[in-house]
Amino acid sequence: MNWLSLAVFPELERQVGKNMTDSIADYLTRVRNAINAKHRIVEIPSSNLKKEITKVLFDKGYIRKYKFVEGAPQDSIKIALKYDRVTKRSAISTLTRVSKPGLRKYVHADGIPRVQNGLGIAVMSTSKGVMTDKEARALNVGGEVLCYIY
Repeated sequence: MNWLSLAVFPELERQVGKNMTDSIADYLTRVRNAINAKHRIVEIPSSNLKKEITKVLFDKGYIRKYKFVEGAPQDSIKIALKYDRVTKRSAISTLTRVSKPGLRKYVHADGIPRVQNGLGIAVMSTSKGVMTDKEARALNVGGEVLCYIY
């Protein structure tokens, strides 16, 4: 679609930004932007995979708490971000998307990456569910590496 068709059809121009192909990247970007803006709570459109990633973040201590909100147009996830009381730094310093829709990253159980020499986590989607790299190594399962968090 070129600039001429957008100028001639203004209704197409409004719909160009609405086509989202990577909802996990959107999830990570919303959390990253909320951390950069020092927000306490971030609200994200919900999906089953996003719910599982949120549970992993809570279990590993990267977020304070979360709540799944069911609404009329779409369900959402409210995440309370975690900050240090003294330094005001976030518990999450980096969120990196690894597997993308254009290039999926799958690994075997023996090829699971270590994030920051074990200080961070890799969130993986496996046949046993969404889990961290350490849990996947313990269960000896591989899968898709979704993101790195540290």
